[in-house]
Amino acid sequence: MRGRHVDSYSMYKRGTRDHVINTYDYDKEQVRLLSGVGKDIGNPSWKRSFPYILLAALSSFLFGYHLGVVNETLESMSHDLGFHGDTMAEGLVVSTCLGGAFVGSLFSGSIADGVGRRRAFQLCALPLIIGSSMSATAKNLWGMLLGRLFVGTGMGIGPPVAALYVAEVSPAYVRGTYGSCSQLATCLGLMGALFIGFPAKQIEGWWRMCFWASVAPAALLTVFMEFSVESPHWLFK
Repeated sequence: MRGRHVDSYSMYKRGTRDHVINTYDYDKEQVRLLSGVGKDIGNPSWKRSFPYILLAALSSFLFGYHLGVVNETLESMSHDLGFHGDTMAEGLVVSTCLGGAFVGSLFSGSIADGVGRRRAFQLCALPLIIGSSMSATAKNLWGMLLGRLFVGTGMGIGPPVAALYVAEVSPAYVRGTYGSCSQLATCLGLMGALFIGFPAKQIEGWWRMCFWASVAPAALLTVFMEFSVESPHWLFK
């Protein structure tokens, strides 16, 4: 009886040890796959994801563009819309988009988790297109403020989604580099708004063209996101 009990105990110990080893090996394999260090999937070419990174960066570009678009155009705009010299009105035209961005940023994460990163980009582009069109066709101060509020909502939704998307579709070895593209795109947007606004003081009504110009990249974001890859992390959920 004692020998049989010892044999059973030895088999139990051996089985438990084998189970622990197998579980440990399985966990190591899962970590290896998820961290992307496998030979087959660990080092995909950066070229495959780069077009999607550039496309996502359009939302950050538009963020910077709409921050800076009123810098060169405010004077001519205020003359045309009848609030020249009203510092309160001028300040509202500049800052209303930031209020909209605050509201948009509150819902950005929920939208990205609810409908996916691609659809979130498209939803972000919609108020950008509507708001830019309203600003470009504004007949008075209130029309401009409403357009800026719409634009701000899209500004708040886009960049947080871009940060998520870039991190989730980038290969691990270039994730940090790609992550900086959003900030670079914001700076390029500010510079682009400055350059396109230069003629505003010489050409009557040019400020309207500056707002119309932002519709094109927002439309591109909407269309091309339809053909982009979805985040694998969101699909896995």
